[in-house]
Amino acid sequence: MHVVLRYHEIALKGRNRPFFVERLAVNARRLLADLGGRVHVLAGRLRVDLPDDVPWPEAQRRLGDLFGVANFSRAHEAPLDLAALAREATAAVAARGAASFRVTARRSFKGFPLTSPEIERELGAAIHVGTGIPVRLEQPDLTVYVEVLADRILYSFERQAGAGGFPVGTSGRVAALMSGGIDSPVAAWRMMKRGCTVLPIHFHAFPLQDRTTIDKVTELARILTRYQLRTRLLLVPFGEVQQTIVASCPAPLRVVLYRRFMVRIAEVLAARHRARALVTGESLGQVASQTLDNMTVIGEVARGLVLRPLVGMDKEEITLQARRIGTFEVSTLPDQDCCQLFVPRSPSTAATLEEVQRAESVLDVDGLVRAAARQAAEERFEFPAVTAATNAAPLAAR
Repeated sequence: MHVVLRYHEIALKGRNRPFFVERLAVNARRLLADLGGRVHVLAGRLRVDLPDDVPWPEAQRRLGDLFGVANFSRAHEAPLDLAALAREATAAVAARGAASFRVTARRSFKGFPLTSPEIERELGAAIHVGTGIPVRLEQPDLTVYVEVLADRILYSFERQAGAGGFPVGTSGRVAALMSGGIDSPVAAWRMMKRGCTVLPIHFHAFPLQDRTTIDKVTELARILTRYQLRTRLLLVPFGEVQQTIVASCPAPLRVVLYRRFMVRIAEVLAARHRARALVTGESLGQVASQTLDNMTVIGEVARGLVLRPLVGMDKEEITLQARRIGTFEVSTLPDQDCCQLFVPRSPSTAATLEEVQRAESVLDVDGLVRAAARQAAEERFEFPAVTAATNAAPLAAR
């Protein structure tokens, strides 16, 4: 089985394009390794060779999630001979029963005696004579895509949309604050689409709460690994920080204070793992901690870049994307999220920096941050799960 992968945005990278193409090829090889896939870099696209016993739906599903691919086609192979191609393509078009067709050719191998337009004309005429089906250059029922390579010709009939974006690993590493809700997995996915390797960081209140949110985030990390192929999930115990805040700080400020500590701790862990920015699932105005005032106060503690890919999206838009990427069902399972612990009835929606800093002045901020970061545990995931391994030992023990 042959599959042709085409890219679009990568092609705009000029002199840097080889770097992006090579990363795409590396990711494709890793994605298809357990299926026996072989990946070849061609001019302007990639060719994937898969054993004939690989189910096409499984190959479709995997390749459809591969960032960097604009579209892909299951291709058929013909000898490097126009007459042989015409015979095979004519039979294939006749079997499909289309009302009209056109031919689109691309000649990578310049030693082939016909140019791309000549291939289109001659092959189109042969198919028309052999089938009686008319040629329609605009909006045909069927398009025959032809790829002329140095040792063979590949032809295909459908182009399936790919995931687009950039190959994961081309834009550096970021650390994403990951709850068990709908928004943060979508934010992480959107950063993967821009070529980032994402390090999810989850804050939990176990054993003050049960493990449901930990189990949810673990499953969400497993789902997202389909898109970035390898994931390291960090699990941070946050209950002690919350108890300290509750005992010492005004109730309306608790949520803002929680979030400020999460940012501080996440930056410590991000630096440890060489992540260059933080990512949050914040959407402006969605909840009390995501008003413009509170987001400003929370972001004030960040020393580096904070990315908010969902900030201008509404809940319906985020939910639709969560459904499409496969995280929605898990995200909506009931759990005990740590941000729900000790939440006041009326949290502040417009906290000021002065009052928040005054509240934090009674806390050992650095000590709490260090303690939480030191107790972080790690789980690892791979897709496909050929050498998947998990390890929940505290990082300090490594």
